[in-house]
Amino acid sequence: MSLATPPAVLAALLDRPDASGADLARQLGISRAAVWKQIQALRAAGLAVTARAGIGYRLDAPLELLDAAAILAGLDAGQQARLGDLAVHWQLDSTNSALLRRAGEDRRDRLACLAELQTQGRGRRGRTWRTPLGGGLALSLLKRFDGAMTGLAGLSAAVGVMVVRALADCGVDQARLKWPNDVIAGDRKLAGILIELGGDALGPCHAVIGIGINLRLDPATAIDQPWTDLSNLAGGTPPDRNRLAGRVLARLIDGLDRFASHGLAAFAGDYARLDALRGRPVRAIGPGGERIGIARGLGADGSLRLETGQGEVGVDSGEVSIRLGER
Repeated sequence: MSLATPPAVLAALLDRPDASGADLARQLGISRAAVWKQIQALRAAGLAVTARAGIGYRLDAPLELLDAAAILAGLDAGQQARLGDLAVHWQLDSTNSALLRRAGEDRRDRLACLAELQTQGRGRRGRTWRTPLGGGLALSLLKRFDGAMTGLAGLSAAVGVMVVRALADCGVDQARLKWPNDVIAGDRKLAGILIELGGDALGPCHAVIGIGINLRLDPATAIDQPWTDLSNLAGGTPPDRNRLAGRVLARLIDGLDRFASHGLAAFAGDYARLDALRGRPVRAIGPGGERIGIARGLGADGSLRLETGQGEVGVDSGEVSIRLGER
């Protein structure tokens, strides 16, 4: 069964825990087999639903669905005025793809897009980004710039600072930045950033900034690197999901205007304080092979400064991935 639309059973479970299959069927006017199919679809989407004999179905963890009004409540009046649009979807291929499609036809600035489910969510270098239903935040924002694409050097690093600030607004202060585009806590991935550019290389241009944050993941979730989530960092009670979305948007709206005026330099000091790699041995792995050295922070263009046996080199974010520690 597809989850192209919210199953009626989900709303019923949110309203009434411990409902039996017979009760749900009677309430919704469907067969018990149809109830079971909807439960199976929810489980396939990553939502943990327990069935207990004689009691009924129950969600294993609290679920807060995305709500545009609640998200907007996290923005002040000025930020709301600057936000071109806020679209909350049940299911998309990806929030970044949705905004890339809109970029040419909707000329407004600061278009925001969120989705409960992504069928083709992606991370950097074509990797898949999987988020179970209600288990994370998938948010994208389209920002337009008057200048050339070369003026966006270091944007990913600046956005990382904005995301960490938003997490701190919600009481999560363990987050740090791992170049080029990861937010981590204790060397485990908490969030990722994917930026895709469009428009004219010489300007004007635009950036679609995608952010995925782990809220509450199942320990069995298949991710190809060590990970953590906000539930773990917050002692089992992650921040309110809509409040988090609002704070991320608020920080992006203000921060991207600052970046447009002052570039990476406006964020360099904060990045240095949040840099999880600085002074540590790293491997930079790219098409040209690998380089091993000590991370020495960011260059003015957002590259990674790497101290090697042959001297300091700059590593471009478009060419490498980083692994902590030596081989």
